[in-house]
Amino acid sequence: MPTQSEREYYAMGFRDGAKAQSYFEEQREPPLMKSVPGFRKDKPKRKLSAWNKFVKANSRKKEFRYANGKLKLKKMGIAFRRKKRR
Repeated sequence: MPTQSEREYYAMGFRDGAKAQSYFEEQREPPLMKSVPGFRKDKPKRKLSAWNKFVKANSRKKEFRYANGKLKLKKMGIAFRRKKRR
């Protein structure tokens, strides 16, 4: 069991630590936006490839879906290769 003086020392140390922590939090700079995930300031998004555009356009079609909702990628690949490109 700690004595009264030990409790006072602990309380003083705790207050000093809390005071120092609040001081350092005030001095800290706000985080840079580059550290935020998903943030792109200087890089533009890449264009979708022809295959990505094809998948995006046809992924909801019943002919390219299994009953459980997965895509029939093999069938999509065959259709993509047969497709006329401009």
